[in-house]
Amino acid sequence: MAGMTTAMTRIAGMAMLARLLALAALLAAPALASEPAAGGPCRDTRFEGVTYTVCEVSAGQDLRLWLTAPDGRPVGSFERLREIAEADGRRLVFAMNAGMYHADRSPVGLYVEEGTEAAPLVSAGGGGNFGLLPNGIFCVADERFAVLETRAFRAAPPACRFATQSGPMLVIGGDLHPRFLPDSDSLYIRNGVGVSADGRRAVFAISRAPVNFHAFARFFRDELDLPDALYLDGSISRLYAPGLGRNEGGRPMGPIVGLLADR
Repeated sequence: MAGMTTAMTRIAGMAMLARLLALAALLAAPALASEPAAGGPCRDTRFEGVTYTVCEVSAGQDLRLWLTAPDGRPVGSFERLREIAEADGRRLVFAMNAGMYHADRSPVGLYVEEGTEAAPLVSAGGGGNFGLLPNGIFCVADERFAVLETRAFRAAPPACRFATQSGPMLVIGGDLHPRFLPDSDSLYIRNGVGVSADGRRAVFAISRAPVNFHAFARFFRDELDLPDALYLDGSISRLYAPGLGRNEGGRPMGPIVGLLADR
């Protein structure tokens, strides 16, 4: 009988210990969940066998576009942009190229910075990816984002603090651009931006391997579940994401989009 009592006591003690460990794990879970991801707002994910880097921004965060530095010259590189941010007491969280540009690095289409239009809207079609209509505009307003097809933007232009025009559109109201071919052999590293249906999230993505337009657009629609997305570029697509150890150089860029935070 004494042996049975000892065994029952041991079992009860083990059960109590298990409950205490479970309670400790439950109490620790919220603290673990609140820890920031190692890559900050950026992460890698795979879709149809290709790795993409995705950087997500919420409305109200300090997302901006840059073209010209305080000295009047084009910013041109992530390193220079980082220095500009630090000189202003800020930290560059991530950045990527943000639209097509001419040889002098001026924007091909509409460009708005701090509410001032530096380049006009271009609504006509033409050669190259920009002219593959419909193209569109990425707009940063005070409390929301938007990706709008150019004709819709022209008909009812929103008040954009920052805006960049590029093309083609990738996803339009949940539909892929009608000119995209699933078996196209035009393969590049590509980057773009999509916006959630409520306008509260902007998601930037860059492929880690060459993809065609159809695959890139499907990534935004089918993997990221974004109803509207815009192509930013392909031949010069680059990313600055120090949380992931990425600071990609190359020839000078035109418009750059980036997220700032306090140091």
